[in-house]
Amino acid sequence: MSMPIQRTATLALLLLGSLASASAAETALPDAIAAPGEAVVLSVHAEGAQVYECKAGADGKLTWAFREPIATLLLDGKTVGRHYAGPNWEHNDGSAVVGKVAGSAPGAAPNDIAWLKLGVISQRGSGILTGVTTVQRINTQGGKLDGACDKAGATRSAPYSAEYVFLRKA
Repeated sequence: MSMPIQRTATLALLLLGSLASASAAETALPDAIAAPGEAVVLSVHAEGAQVYECKAGADGKLTWAFREPIATLLLDGKTVGRHYAGPNWEHNDGSAVVGKVAGSAPGAAPNDIAWLKLGVISQRGSGILTGVTTVQRINTQGGKLDGACDKAGATRSAPYSAEYVFLRKA
């Protein structure tokens, strides 16, 4: 009799463990980048770099200024698209969106780029990104480059990773 009880207890623990993992995987979003009333169309992992250029700041001193992102979009370890200046997100199926920042929240660590909410301002092609209205950049790691630089026009890349969540009105 103890064998079925042990199996049941083991199964219950496995189920509880997977429920805990699922809720831990759901990222709590700051209000500034939340998208209430929108449904997830696609969520991808991005690996790439934030590219900075050495430019004169408002005070005339040279400083690193953000220029563009360059990243590969991955789903289950496979390349499904790319992210680049615009900002553009392009899926391998030919669909693409361009976004404009609508909200921002700080990254978790000092050198993590901000989490963003971007409103889609244009679309092209036809595919999974068709109809997407919002893009969220969350769970960022790295990508920030601050401080002075020596030579105007010089560029430097800061490696980063993030999750991009594509949403549409529900």
